[in-house]
Amino acid sequence: MAANGSSNGSHARRPLRNGIYAPTMTFFDNATEDLDIPTIKKHAIRLAEAGLVGLVTMGSNGEAVHLTREEKIAVTKATREALDEAGFKDVVVMQGCSEAGVRLTVSLCKEAAAAGAEYALVLPPAYYRAQVSEPMITDYYLSVAEQSPIPICIYNYPGAVSGVDLDSDLMIKLVEQSKGKICGTKFTDANTGKLTRVAAATNACSVQSEGSGWAAFGGIADFTLQTAVSGGTGIIAGGANVMPKLCVKVWELCTKGDLKKAQELQKVLSKGDWVLTKTAIAGTKAAIEMEFGYGGYPRRPLPRLSEEERKKIKTGISEAMKVEHGL
Repeated sequence: MAANGSSNGSHARRPLRNGIYAPTMTFFDNATEDLDIPTIKKHAIRLAEAGLVGLVTMGSNGEAVHLTREEKIAVTKATREALDEAGFKDVVVMQGCSEAGVRLTVSLCKEAAAAGAEYALVLPPAYYRAQVSEPMITDYYLSVAEQSPIPICIYNYPGAVSGVDLDSDLMIKLVEQSKGKICGTKFTDANTGKLTRVAAATNACSVQSEGSGWAAFGGIADFTLQTAVSGGTGIIAGGANVMPKLCVKVWELCTKGDLKKAQELQKVLSKGDWVLTKTAIAGTKAAIEMEFGYGGYPRRPLPRLSEEERKKIKTGISEAMKVEHGL
């Protein structure tokens, strides 16, 4: 489908390969809350070195709602630069480009493309919740897809958009009507049945084959194994910021057909990921700092965790991190 077209740059667009992607954290100076570009670059390189095949800037974990448009573009630009400078030119960069209206979303897609993003992750419109309907969602996605210079990926995350939840029939219809300009879906609805149906209908890229090039992404590290065996393309999961090698290992085992070992490691991954899920962005940043020496805090009003809370996170992810550091 849309994965192999040409981008605004001089190279052919990198395909959405099967594997592990992370919605990257955005790092700030602890005192000023200004962007910490060197740490943003350092983090991107660490994730690529761990085997991730793509990074997503300005997703929910990236605190997109806390950044100005100029800051969002700066983060994407720095991420692409860091990967290229470190020799990871094959690692894809996708940017979250969700805005409330078609015009603003298209504008952000254009700016993201100019900054080095090759795909855009887009939430459905939800601010005027009482007026949201299937025709409204259809018009929104098809209009954005038509005008965006880069393919868009549907971001189905009901928790972030007042419960708006696209079903499999609507997603399949959008794919069919977009003429290849909708390249995939991120399923942060934890609905593996829905992912399975859409992946099958679109012949999604998976551990079995390259398929059509369309991508079906699990949205939580908690179901990395389940995504692989359901015919999905990979995961875009916050836990991969902390446990990238463990996520990659589970996926590789599925690729090799060693489901027994994959199941055992998925149990460890799920246990650790639940700790991060409960403590959200602050907890994930704290885990990165305790395990890798950088991280800091979210922008306010998100909380800064107490030392006691940090210790609980350290204990809760200890089993997963023992595996992570041993890989």
